[in-house]
Amino acid sequence: MTYRNPPTTPRKSATFDDYTLSEIRRAAATGIYDIRGAGAKRKLPHFDDLLFLGASISRYPLEGYRERCDTSVVLGSRHAKKPIELKIPITIAGMSFGSLSGPAKEALGRGATLSGTSTTTGDGGMTEEERGHSKQLVYQYLPSRYGMNLRDLRRADAIEVVVGQGAKPGGGGMLLGQKISDRVAEMRTLPKGIDQRSASRHPDWTGPDDLEIKILELREITDWEKPIYVKVGGARPYYDTALAVKAGADVVVVDGMQGGTAATQEVFIENVGQPTLACIRPAVQALQDLGMHRKVQLIISGGIRNGADVAKALALGVDAVSIGTAALVALGDNDPRWEAEYNDLGTTAGAYDDWHEGRDPAGITTQDPELMKRVDPVAAGRRLANYLKVMTLEAQTIARACGKNSLHNLEPEDLVALTIEAAAMAGVPLAGTNWIPGKNGF
Repeated sequence: MTYRNPPTTPRKSATFDDYTLSEIRRAAATGIYDIRGAGAKRKLPHFDDLLFLGASISRYPLEGYRERCDTSVVLGSRHAKKPIELKIPITIAGMSFGSLSGPAKEALGRGATLSGTSTTTGDGGMTEEERGHSKQLVYQYLPSRYGMNLRDLRRADAIEVVVGQGAKPGGGGMLLGQKISDRVAEMRTLPKGIDQRSASRHPDWTGPDDLEIKILELREITDWEKPIYVKVGGARPYYDTALAVKAGADVVVVDGMQGGTAATQEVFIENVGQPTLACIRPAVQALQDLGMHRKVQLIISGGIRNGADVAKALALGVDAVSIGTAALVALGDNDPRWEAEYNDLGTTAGAYDDWHEGRDPAGITTQDPELMKRVDPVAAGRRLANYLKVMTLEAQTIARACGKNSLHNLEPEDLVALTIEAAAMAGVPLAGTNWIPGKNGF
């Protein structure tokens, strides 16, 4: 009788997991790096790693249905004659016409207007539908200058100078030829159907001193009426925030690596930048060190999903948040109703990120006329407004439970962290202790 050892259960490598193996095979077969949209998909320290300390005996809560909790915010009060006044501290991030369909851009404007907040143009210029349905519209000024013109600069309610974004700090934009329709080509002064790759840095300046000159030019063009934002990817948030303030920004936007993109290299999205949670406290500290906290407003973006995320970001010291991916989901992006068509594209609802291919079944990240018909701007705008309303109510619920009559009265003292990493990044104690890693002497 031959004795055999019992077989062991096959074990796959944590390093070489199924996705990694498939990516190696894809690279070996094509010789081309992978391109996709959205933000980082790897698990990162995030707002879920923080908890609020609600009121009990030592704190006095507010009555939810009887006592007011203010949600308004003013952006751009440092220099602008006409700062942006919003009813809620949740704005819509820049997403270009070209990356998104015309109906999707219109829906974002409609939803933002219904909610009393602002939306943002993105690379590629301003469409008439977007301007017409956006009460407060921020105009992005990017390295590409695609669609940029003085008339639209003056028609905007604020100008956002984009230095970088969270999904690709130090990287340029990308819009592949299949999405360069006649209208997109005309707005960007590009040949139809040809890949567009925009620069990774602005041609107008090489450093913060030149940025100051550019901001002054923009102020003169708009008669000092419009707030000037400066947006940076979450790489070195302390120094980038300080330099943006020095250059004269009214508002600083810091985008963490969970922030989305229309299309860029997968290796870039997953390996460059810092988590949103890690960006907030250094940016706030820079403003505090300069004596400019609350005088220059701070907007954070990248992975904001619900009212708890909003409340936590505000508690850590920001003035407002911005959403992109979540707004697209509210419009109908990655909706299971199109599951069969997602399957035909080799993916599934909730995972579709090949936005650059222009075949989005939901009609949102495409320029295909037939697919675009699936987006009803009125209905989609109403869904976005409903979502923003719920986020705001959730944030108010938490603020009242902490005894605050304004979302902006939330503070780090109201938070604890569940992990050492989150405690260190947010600068709040580890739950059950008074220990803040890196502080308290150790």
